[in-house]
Amino acid sequence: MPLIYVTSPIHPDVLKALSLVGEVRLGYGSDAVSYADIQQQVDAVFLRGGHISAEMIATSPNLRIVARHGAGYDNVDYKAAEELGVWVTNTPGENRRSVVEHVFALLLGLSRKIQLATDQTRNEIWAADRLSLTGIELEGRTLGLIGFGDIGRHVAPVAEAFGMRVLATDPAYDSSFDERLVDLDTLLAQADVVSLHVPLQPGTENLIGGAEIEKMKTGAILINTSRGGVIDEAAVADALRSGKLGGAGVDVLAAENIDMITPFSCNTFPVSDLPNLLVTPHVAGQTNESLLRVGMSAVEAISAVLRGEAPLHPVNKPAPKTFN
Repeated sequence: MPLIYVTSPIHPDVLKALSLVGEVRLGYGSDAVSYADIQQQVDAVFLRGGHISAEMIATSPNLRIVARHGAGYDNVDYKAAEELGVWVTNTPGENRRSVVEHVFALLLGLSRKIQLATDQTRNEIWAADRLSLTGIELEGRTLGLIGFGDIGRHVAPVAEAFGMRVLATDPAYDSSFDERLVDLDTLLAQADVVSLHVPLQPGTENLIGGAEIEKMKTGAILINTSRGGVIDEAAVADALRSGKLGGAGVDVLAAENIDMITPFSCNTFPVSDLPNLLVTPHVAGQTNESLLRVGMSAVEAISAVLRGEAPLHPVNKPAPKTFN
C-alpha cells in the first residue's frame, strides 16, 4: 500500500478520502512523525504547510508526487522535482471564492475603520470621537487589480457590484480585448484601492515599493492576498505612518510565523502604531468549503499519479521514472 505523508492539518473528510488511497502518516498532532522518519518509504506528499526542498526530494527514492494544497507552490522545489522525475501539482481555482471574499473583508474593514471602532468599544469607549470613525464608500471608487488571472478576474465583478470602476494590469493579457486593462503607472495613478493578485517569482518581488507608492493617490488603500514578497514591507510601513497610504490589508507576509507584535518582516513598526493596518495570518483561502474543495483536488492528483496517470493540474513535467 502506498505511503502518503500529510504535512499539516487538513479537512477531516479529505483525510478520510486520502486514507482510501494509501497509508497516511501525519506530520502534525499526537501521532506526528517527521519527514526524515518516512522519507525512504514515502510515495506521495500532501503538502499544505512546510517546505519540500530539493534535498528532501533527492533522498526520497519512492516519491512520485508532491501535491500542493492550494494554488501557490513556492514552498516546493518543483524544478528539482521535475529533474528527479517527481510530479508537483497544485489546486488552482478551488479557493478562489474564499480569497475574493477575503479581499473585500479587508477592504471593508479598512474603509469603514472596523478594527478601530471595535477596539474602542472593547475599551468601553462608545464613539467618544465619532469623526475619527468616519469611513468611505466604495461606490464610485476605482479598484486597480495588479494581476488579472483567475482570482483577479473574479474580484472584478464583485467590485463592480459595489459600484466601483475596475482597472487591471497584467502582461499576459492583451488590452485590446478588455478596456479595463491599462499599464501599471496608469493603474497606480488612478486607483483608490490597489489589490495584488500575482505569484511571487522573478519580476514580482517587491513589485510595490517606495517608487510605486509615490505614484499612488494619497490616502489610497493597498490589499495583498497573494504573496508577502510582492510588496516592500518597509516602504508600505513608512507610507502608512506618513499617511501616503490610507490603509493596508495584508493576509501574507515576507516572513510568516513571526511575532505578530511586529508583523512586517522589516520589523519597523508594531501593529499598535499602525491603526490603518489590518493583518490576517494567511487565511484568505481558508473556509470550510474551500478546504474541502482544495483538499479533494489534491487527493485526486495523488490518486491519479499512484495509478500511473498524469495529474490534472501539474506545475512541472517530470521525465518518466521507475519506482520501487
